[in-house]
Amino acid sequence: MTEHHLAVTRTARYYQLGELSASTTRVWFVCHGYGQLAAYFSRHFAFLTEADPHTVVIVPEGLSRFYLSGNGGRVGASWMTRDDRLHEIEDHIGFLNQLAGQVLAASSPKVHVTVLGFSQGTATVSRWLTRAHLRPAHLVLWAGSFPEDLEPAVATRLLQNLPLTLVVGTEDEYLSDTIIAQQQALLQGLGATPQLVTFAGKHELNRRVLEDIADTTHP
Repeated sequence: MTEHHLAVTRTARYYQLGELSASTTRVWFVCHGYGQLAAYFSRHFAFLTEADPHTVVIVPEGLSRFYLSGNGGRVGASWMTRDDRLHEIEDHIGFLNQLAGQVLAASSPKVHVTVLGFSQGTATVSRWLTRAHLRPAHLVLWAGSFPEDLEPAVATRLLQNLPLTLVVGTEDEYLSDTIIAQQQALLQGLGATPQLVTFAGKHELNRRVLEDIADTTHP
């Protein structure tokens, strides 16, 4: 028995908050975590577009969906698993590049881009940006890790001189102080200067921290 692969066309899903136009000056690309759906994840960012008509938030959804429990009920999405992971990585990089190209072509030429990954989405956005057709003004890795399997030269090219924020809840059940310290050391070794932001909470987003990031990073 031999394994084969066939590239096929499929339909990817994403959500958009705000009206995209030539006057759009701020775009956020935000990627959800394991087992989440973009429709629900997007609600955390609605305040950004409500406060500024020139801001648009793009929320892509992982290409693999599954029932969270048994054979029915709630559905979640995933960016990748360990099975056939390299092809899944290729698929989501292609998806995100195509989506970003479409969005930025309709925005102001001077658009300010923020990229945020949450949990599993941190690895997704990090891998994507090493091969993206854009360079963000700010990268936010929230409650997740930068992928250690990226080629050091490729990772360094991405991270040098890139404003980078790490966000983690003080009660995050997946990220200990040791893991956080290891992440900071890894990123610094690759030429990054990450800013660590913590908040009282678990493995979750936090409105106040999002507001602070929006206020301090937007021109």
